[in-house]
Amino acid sequence: MSETATPRTWFGHPAGLAPLFFAELWERFSYYGMRALLTLYMVAPLAGGGLNLPTDKAALIYGTYTMSVYMLSIPGGTIADNLIGSRMAVLLGGIIIAAGHFSLAIPSSTPFYLGLFLIVIGTGLLKPNISAMVGQLYESGDNRRDAGFSIFYMGINLGSFIAPIVTGFLAQHSAFKAILEGWGLDPTHSWHWGFGAAGVGMVLGLIVFVVFGGQLKEVGPVPTRSSAGWVKSIIMLVGTVGLWGIVWLSDQQNLTQLAGVHLVADGNNGFDLTWLRYLFILAPIAVMVWFGCSKKAETRRLGAIFYFFIGALVFWALFEQAGSSLNLFADEHTRTHVGSVEVPASWYQAANPFFVICLAPVFAIIWTKLGNRQPSTPMKFTLGLGFLALAFGLMVPAAKLAVHGRVSPLWLLGLYLFQTIGELCLSPVGLSIFTKLSPKHLVGAMLGIWFLGAAFGNKFAGVLASAFGEGGTSNLDRFFGQQALGVLIIAGLFLGLVPIVRRWMGGVK
Repeated sequence: MSETATPRTWFGHPAGLAPLFFAELWERFSYYGMRALLTLYMVAPLAGGGLNLPTDKAALIYGTYTMSVYMLSIPGGTIADNLIGSRMAVLLGGIIIAAGHFSLAIPSSTPFYLGLFLIVIGTGLLKPNISAMVGQLYESGDNRRDAGFSIFYMGINLGSFIAPIVTGFLAQHSAFKAILEGWGLDPTHSWHWGFGAAGVGMVLGLIVFVVFGGQLKEVGPVPTRSSAGWVKSIIMLVGTVGLWGIVWLSDQQNLTQLAGVHLVADGNNGFDLTWLRYLFILAPIAVMVWFGCSKKAETRRLGAIFYFFIGALVFWALFEQAGSSLNLFADEHTRTHVGSVEVPASWYQAANPFFVICLAPVFAIIWTKLGNRQPSTPMKFTLGLGFLALAFGLMVPAAKLAVHGRVSPLWLLGLYLFQTIGELCLSPVGLSIFTKLSPKHLVGAMLGIWFLGAAFGNKFAGVLASAFGEGGTSNLDRFFGQQALGVLIIAGLFLGLVPIVRRWMGGVK
């Protein structure tokens, strides 16, 4: 008499979810642990162990780096689908990410830039494909899928919450600097201990993935390679690099030489190409209107997709200043102690994932209770933008108070609370609505558009943050106020478009 073995489960889910959960937890630990330090390290003076870069240059580097992480996810997914499989992409990506973090642990500018490059390449391979593996654990129609992704999302936020506390302590806290001095080591190199800890986190993720990944042997295997797959992967990679090059050109205010040809213009021996930035907003608006005015229902849905693309781009352009302008505000204008407890600036980066962990179940209950009475997806995007405007508006009085000295941490915590509420209104439904609205033969391309919106949003976050500190502390209220007003106006426009976009969606919810 033979018995059929019962498949192993993890909290009622496929056992393979466990190694993916912990691998992603540690990968996010490495990414957010490093991100919490990146801008602070770049602007820190040489005497403090930093690179002593001006704020505007550091913000642009930060924006380009975070944009690249999302942009490389597009060819990363294509290469996995056509050439190496999701499982190998995750493994190779993790190894490259770890190498990048350990490169950042070397106190020199060359390893620093090499490390950023390696992390971008590695994350482009790992990030989209580990999520794809979670989806592949479930059969079509398995009602556990959404809950499985919720558990996976919790791992992301646990890693994001722990990371700034650990790496921030190593990089900035006076207690650890004293320990280094006691060991006879240079305390100004504490930044690199933080970067190194991020690398250790990625190695732990790789160990979990390899040692405990026995249940993943049939998930994300190497596909059957074909010439068409190679061509598709190469075209996607070349196209992404070309787009990256255009974005790089948009940062050039005085381009004097391109491909060995000297350019002369404006009497300054250079061309200002920053006008290219407007195209990243105007082009999607034009596409949205063009598709939205179509007589074909399927084409009008593409117009709705670009409505959501624009909303996501604007949202991330402010939200992702957490690691740049908001981190600098924490470092330069927020009290460094709560009572007798020292609070490094990087620790505030743990606020958003903490609020997500606390509020995500609340939002799930609210949407479930409301059922068909819950806001439509266009309205949720509008609410997300509205809370983001409220968050930055809260920083206006904080900035005014900062003229007279360091302000209470409660201002930043309030900002992160409102930002998180906005995130939970917009982010969870964004990827879902893209898959629902996309024609079946264009789902992959439309998911690439979603990643592209996040990429451009991160880039604009760096562009906006580059103005932080211009005009001194007395101008900070204008810095935050202009952005709050701008996104509030956009939220108003989105509100006015809700009924139109709902018609474009053609009954899709």
